[in-house]
Amino acid sequence: MPARCSARCSVVTRVGEPTGSGRSAGPKKSARGTPSRGKSAKGKAGAKKAGMARSTALQVLLQVEDGVSLSALQTTRINPLDDSRDRALCQELAYGVLRWRWKLDVLIAALLKKALKKKDSDIQWVLRLALYELLECRSPDYAVINDAVLLVRQRRKNWATGLVNAVLRHFLREKESLLLQLDGDEAIYSHPPWLLEKIRADWPQHWRQLLQANNQRPPLWLRVNARQSSREDYAAELAQAGHETQPHPYVESALMLTQSTDVQGLPGFARGRVSVQDAGAQLAAWLLPVQPGQRVLDLCAAPGGKTCHLLERYPQIRQLLAVEKDPARMARVKENLARLQLEAECRVMDARDIATPDNIGRFEAILIDAPCSASGVIRRHPDIKTLRREQDIAPLCDLQARILSAAWQVLAPGGQLLYVTCSVFHQENQQQITRFLEKTADASVNMPTVDWGVSCSVGRQLLPGEEHADGFYFCLLQKAAIQS
Repeated sequence: MPARCSARCSVVTRVGEPTGSGRSAGPKKSARGTPSRGKSAKGKAGAKKAGMARSTALQVLLQVEDGVSLSALQTTRINPLDDSRDRALCQELAYGVLRWRWKLDVLIAALLKKALKKKDSDIQWVLRLALYELLECRSPDYAVINDAVLLVRQRRKNWATGLVNAVLRHFLREKESLLLQLDGDEAIYSHPPWLLEKIRADWPQHWRQLLQANNQRPPLWLRVNARQSSREDYAAELAQAGHETQPHPYVESALMLTQSTDVQGLPGFARGRVSVQDAGAQLAAWLLPVQPGQRVLDLCAAPGGKTCHLLERYPQIRQLLAVEKDPARMARVKENLARLQLEAECRVMDARDIATPDNIGRFEAILIDAPCSASGVIRRHPDIKTLRREQDIAPLCDLQARILSAAWQVLAPGGQLLYVTCSVFHQENQQQITRFLEKTADASVNMPTVDWGVSCSVGRQLLPGEEHADGFYFCLLQKAAIQS
């Protein structure tokens, strides 16, 4: 596990949805009833309650189990907490438990005489929450255990108070020996078995590196708006304001902040001088070549980071059409465009239907930020380990193939299409492109020579953690020109 955290650690203000999210699995049916709000289990209106941070963290974890994304809960549950210390601790607990859930479960199994019943999964979450804090935070042990017992009472499960108290105290007594006994890849790397095996099968030379990267805390990357400032000038301005940065070695727009901060307070943030976007995601605008006067299509555009980066990098674009099927997520695209003082045509529609309108015309450059498993951004979205299921992958591949086929119909002869996923699965990446090439006679790969990532049979894979970036797959395709 990472270095111990402080309960008073700073909170990064997340502006919009982090890059690569929005591809999480749909909700599952809950096997656990939600307790009613009202008096405590003892029926006393003034009974003592658990601390706000731990209580909220438990609610977040239970909602993730029910299929709600952590990004959504960051906005609705964590950020609204009034006390910054509560926000910091709640965020640390929620993200940390979801990141190390499988390791925590191995510890719990060693501490329990018999496994909890499925209907008591909430007690399992209380134990995960408390164990993580005992392991990784500087909170007093007594406060963690007392609040864990109170959380159980708030769940109206008084029978489990003694159990939780005993398990946690047992852990404190035997912690060193229990940690030494941890064995097996599931415990060491803390991934669900299906995900661990799929990554090991796809990346036999890199799987350990990849799994370890998935468990790291992600850095905060900025994208400097080239229309308003150079990266060097903005870095110097940040240094004057007390912010240390590190430039990315091959993404010319990317700056990494070495310490988390409230991005709203960064110089010129409100005026669009800088945006939050992972360095790997920023590669898309550098890989898709756009000439002055060309029309550009951005499919699956929300939350708009790549849309805006294309406009920043290529100010002489004749028209950029951003397509997103979800109206709420399209609103995020428009918000980002407005803050950055950029213009694009935004259309709410399914990317699979892009060739349907008679007046859509042709585009010389197309970006597909394809819906995917998000297996390359797990470190930024640890809830993916809980939400994603192996059976999700085949339907996602079918969706990707349909979007790719539709987009090809509106790509102009001689035009180029960049296919991007935030996945590390071959099935969604090189195998997807190989299938497309086999049935598309006028398509060829036109990937530039680069010195980053891993070369695939077609395209290029940036693995999570390389130069502190998230994991992305890229393949640039060219459509044959019409022969005169």
